[in-house]
Amino acid sequence: MNLLLMILAAVVVAILLAVLIVKFVPLKMRWLISILLLAATAFLAYKIYGGIMEPIHFAKEKEVRYAKVIKNLKLIRDAEVKYKEVYRTYTNSKDSLINFIENGQLALVETKNVEEEVDRGGGIMIKVSRKQIDTIGYEPVAKYFNGKDYKGMFNVPGTDKQFELATGKVEKVAGLLVPVFEVKTDKTSILKGLSTSLVKQELEALETDQIKGAFVSVGSLNEVTTGGNWPPSYDKGEALDKKD
Repeated sequence: MNLLLMILAAVVVAILLAVLIVKFVPLKMRWLISILLLAATAFLAYKIYGGIMEPIHFAKEKEVRYAKVIKNLKLIRDAEVKYKEVYRTYTNSKDSLINFIENGQLALVETKNVEEEVDRGGGIMIKVSRKQIDTIGYEPVAKYFNGKDYKGMFNVPGTDKQFELATGKVEKVAGLLVPVFEVKTDKTSILKGLSTSLVKQELEALETDQIKGAFVSVGSLNEVTTGGNWPPSYDKGEALDKKD
């Protein structure tokens, strides 16, 4: 809207100046006016070009910044999921999660079907198959985080802030409380230094191909999920890496 108003204003001013020059400026002075008009035209063209390119540059820059933030959020999410495999809950302690990555152990289990005879009464025996899960060893959690900066995963890239980490419980069905976690950071800090008007629009984003709301987050304290609030486009690179 601001760009459209700028273009309309430029057209109106140009018409008024042309009328004024023809009516009031002597012929011998018109060369000077022409130079001034050329300079003004160049300035307006520069401003209009900037107005057109600013949203394009903003979109590209925010994607680069968000991608770095989401990379860390995924790392924290993966650590929380592994933590829950061992302790049946999540942790809201950043130090505990880092220590778990460095020193934790994950059980290696083997599942097999075992048949056993069951007495149904009256001398009738039947064979029943059941699943048996045995622990056959352990592996270090660190194995899943080799080459990853897990010690710095709580730092929000490009800012001096750290992610907010919280845990809780949600009633999935009546009487059944399920542990949940949420990690988030505000968009304002991530987009610091960019156009304030475009940042304001970004905070109110609701489209499915955008990160909705004022935060970039993974998990939730209101529902059972380990998903993030970003669109699938931010997972494309990860999917290709896994495929390779």
